[in-house]
Amino acid sequence: MTIADTPRLGNVAEPLHDDEIHVWKLDYQRAEGRRPLIRLLARYLAIDPSAVELREGDHGRPALAAIHDDALDFNWSHSGDHALIAVARGITPGVDIERQRPRPKALEIAQRFFSDDEIAVLASAAPERRGGVFLDIWTAKEALLKAHGHGLSFGLDRLSVVGDDALIQLRRFDGEDVGGWQLQPLALGQAFVGALAWRGEARRIRLRALASAV
Repeated sequence: MTIADTPRLGNVAEPLHDDEIHVWKLDYQRAEGRRPLIRLLARYLAIDPSAVELREGDHGRPALAAIHDDALDFNWSHSGDHALIAVARGITPGVDIERQRPRPKALEIAQRFFSDDEIAVLASAAPERRGGVFLDIWTAKEALLKAHGHGLSFGLDRLSVVGDDALIQLRRFDGEDVGGWQLQPLALGQAFVGALAWRGEARRIRLRALASAV
């Protein structure tokens, strides 16, 4: 279940329950680096941003350092002038955001990296819809692979997120129990496409817009 609302800074301090995932959409400039992420994590940890310590995982995924005692996990993604940050307890979330724009080579890219089922769905889409379908598939796959921990190095063709009905739904994930995964497209407006994934039971997703200054 996804709840869309638009709280501001004060609401960041709302409790993050064990059965929830908080997803924040925010304005972002690449020159800011990880500062918006660190400021947001500091609010959840109730510490000063300067006290937030991150570590790099085996595949480059940032995580909180051991000093924070596994208080929570997070993932983030940025595209253009916006970013998404997912925060949860007890699971490893994966999130991806991509800006909508013309993608004349969508089918060509898919034929190199996607599964046969996904290629077939994309090929059957009307040309004017193909770019959007491509992003629906891409964001779902990237969110899953980020939650998996290996990222794109695992291989985009080793999982499939569409079947005969062309709905975005995890159908195959090499080495994984498909039933043990959750995949949720995110409603981000017409300009962006996003997806959230995690291994575990279903959770309540709270999708919010964050004020520029955290």
